[in-house]
Amino acid sequence: MHSTVNVFVVSPDTRSERRFDLALTVAQLKNKLELITGVPVQNQEISILTSDDATEPVAVLSEDNRPLGFYGVHDWQILKVTDLNPATSFTGQLSDTSQVDKFELSQAEYAQRQDTVLAYKQRHKIGRFAEKPEEETPKVPTVDIPIGARCEVESTEENFSKRGTVRFVGPTEFAKGIWVGIEYDEPIGKNDGSVKGKRYFQCPPSSGVFVKPERVKVGNFPVEELNFDDEEM
Repeated sequence: MHSTVNVFVVSPDTRSERRFDLALTVAQLKNKLELITGVPVQNQEISILTSDDATEPVAVLSEDNRPLGFYGVHDWQILKVTDLNPATSFTGQLSDTSQVDKFELSQAEYAQRQDTVLAYKQRHKIGRFAEKPEEETPKVPTVDIPIGARCEVESTEENFSKRGTVRFVGPTEFAKGIWVGIEYDEPIGKNDGSVKGKRYFQCPPSSGVFVKPERVKVGNFPVEELNFDDEEM
């Protein structure tokens, strides 16, 4: 037969695992439990429960001169210590936060203090206060094509030059990059200086076109008369 028993001691403010000698009297046990639970000896009622969910005790240790073993305590049962007069002790006050004065600050008062986590983060630029790297603005390549300059546009057709005047140079909404808007001398273009409802320059219908800068050659290109009549009848 075991001379000791392992039990859980439960009170309003504590829960712990303990080992007791079965020869210990209930009076001696109460003295030990006062140190563990804070419940004075004279206020203690000790019940034996089989589990935390048990509603009825197996026994109540009501006789102080009886040894613990007399009540048939088994390993891992629960000794529940009830305070019969909590008004004379601190039982329950340790876990009752409703009676504790709370230190409260408004958000404005908290923001003004210098000894807070918020102030520390602000000083050291941590988290949402960290300096954000400046977003680099995409560099727009420079194009040395002056507005109003005469030009010739590269053509895939042999012996056919497309000449005109530069009317626009810059970024557009219809495509990325830099575009050159040209007013052709003849109506061989694709628009009137506008694309998808956005106007970039003004010219007669079918005289405007937008091309990439590398296809444009600026220089002294006089207006050429295009002869569309058949040379032979």
